[in-house]
Amino acid sequence: MLKVCMISGSFEYGSEESLSNFKDHLKKHQLDIEVTMIVYESEDDEQSLQILESTDVMVLFTRRLNTKGKELERFKSYCSLGKPIVGVRTASHAYQHYLEFDRDVLGGSYAGHFGHGPIAHVQIKKENADHPVLEGIPDFDSYGSLYKNPSNATDIITLMTASTSEGNREPVAWTRIHNGGRIFYTSLGHQQDFSVDHFLTLLTNAILWAGGWK
Repeated sequence: MLKVCMISGSFEYGSEESLSNFKDHLKKHQLDIEVTMIVYESEDDEQSLQILESTDVMVLFTRRLNTKGKELERFKSYCSLGKPIVGVRTASHAYQHYLEFDRDVLGGSYAGHFGHGPIAHVQIKKENADHPVLEGIPDFDSYGSLYKNPSNATDIITLMTASTSEGNREPVAWTRIHNGGRIFYTSLGHQQDFSVDHFLTLLTNAILWAGGWK
């Protein structure tokens, strides 16, 4: 049994509904995964993160939450112990009082995003096409604005990039090893992305890989 904790708190992107849909997707495929959800109701909401002490894989989809003190320390402890993380979209700026998380843990370099509108055409990096996270994944389209990550850590493995008709291209999915633990991050994760089977498969693969099941 793989114990997964999904943390929702990205209100701009309807993370609670999106993660609930993803949870249903996992259940439908009858994987040996036990999912617990922590749902923040606002940026100032206080939620206990004690469950992270017994979590195998954390799925993080929050945005600029104002968590501090004991609960933020629990989050930092999970990261420092090198435990598996799957970060979705705004996870790059998940906690306002720990913005270093993006650089230090995810290996990213979030610097805002391009304008809304153009569909992002997501393409697999051919040299990494045999990575377990990409199993069964073709190129596909994403519906959210393209995030800028101009100077990611040199030790990440970029799995996918995306481009728009306006000529912008950015990395949108990568893996990394942090303190011995497996990290996956994707800047995709618009509400419509969670209705794309290929995206849901990508996240499923990421959980299984991060947890050592792939």
